[in-house]
Amino acid sequence: MEGDLIATIRQNIQRIGHFHTGGVPGRHELNGTQEVQWDGVMRVIADSGFRGYVAHEFVPTGDPLVSLREAADLCDV
Repeated sequence: MEGDLIATIRQNIQRIGHFHTGGVPGRHELNGTQEVQWDGVMRVIADSGFRGYVAHEFVPTGDPLVSLREAADLCDV
């Protein structure tokens, strides 16, 4: 939830049951206005062999369906 997300995921993947996405700050869309680079985070999750769920949990500022499609595309590694 904070700090070096990629290192934290690598160190704890065996304890993680699911992931939630959300932009930082504000829990808005997963786009270039946010500080988390979800494409890199998703690659680490995929490379770890994780087979659980990733839930998109954010508050869209625009069209919700467009925002959801963009988030799904970004996180489909």
